[in-house]
Amino acid sequence: MSAAPNTIFSGRSDLDGAVARAQHDSPSDGEYVVQTRGLTKRYDDAIVAVDDLDLRVRRGEVYGFLGPNGAGKTTTLRMLLGLVRPTSGHAEVLGAPPGAPRGLARIGAMVEASAFYPHLSGRDNLRVLARYAGVPERRIDAVLEQVKLNARADDRSARYSLGMKQRLGVAAALLKDPELLILDEPTNGLDPAGMAEMREFIRSLADAGRTVMLSSHLMGEVEHVSDRVGVISAGSLIAEGTLDELRGRAGLRIRAEPLAQAARVVGELSGVEAVSSADGVLEITVDTLQAPTINRALVEAGIAVSELHAHTASLEDVFLELTTNGDDVS
Repeated sequence: MSAAPNTIFSGRSDLDGAVARAQHDSPSDGEYVVQTRGLTKRYDDAIVAVDDLDLRVRRGEVYGFLGPNGAGKTTTLRMLLGLVRPTSGHAEVLGAPPGAPRGLARIGAMVEASAFYPHLSGRDNLRVLARYAGVPERRIDAVLEQVKLNARADDRSARYSLGMKQRLGVAAALLKDPELLILDEPTNGLDPAGMAEMREFIRSLADAGRTVMLSSHLMGEVEHVSDRVGVISAGSLIAEGTLDELRGRAGLRIRAEPLAQAARVVGELSGVEAVSSADGVLEITVDTLQAPTINRALVEAGIAVSELHAHTASLEDVFLELTTNGDDVS
């Protein structure tokens, strides 16, 4: 029987000769299972999909790879798996170049939409993949149970909903009992209950010692499950850190009249990093200990302050701040 029509799970030696062999010039630090330096992908020398990307994924963590659609997430994942040749830069995955058999044997991946033989059952699709990768068939029931698809395992995959196909794709990625699991938009097509179950499942994988690299454009998905987050925009990594580090951009919210004048006064004060407005409220990136100074400056300028309080940014706040310029106050 031939291989499945679209790669959702990488085999062992079959990719040899068809993938990039990007090399590091120094040994890998054992703490990291994924490392890239200056990883870049250009198409036709004009379109830059990934631009000079440096990232590190630590062993045993859930790394949330967050960015809007078209930011370069999937291209990055495909380079890490050896499915796309980088234009320049280097990458190392589990101590091996992308696509090397010794690395692929320890990786499970679901990248882009999962594709299966529609006339075969979910179980039989997994049998095909298990034989292709040299995995014992006893793993099939185990992974079907893990993704809660065992009750429908003998139905033809053509009858599966999009969410069920996503679950089958995750099951396929788990067949090799991998050290590293790379998942691209794994909650696509799931209802809210299914999304919550998938997040809990991903968290359990890391708690059991696996490393998970989770790519998503959904901030809630990343925020609820990730230990560290890398934010990518227009092909560039623009922020990386723990959730506390990223959300630690504390600031002040102020409701005052006239708002435009208040924005100008605050923007001229020392220590203020940024000022934006949303729904009639000023959002100020500043040390919250500066609140008395800012309030005094506004009152002395004849501005009526009706509300002033500290807030800690959510991941959504941070993401929007990093990827947009905010609203101008005129």
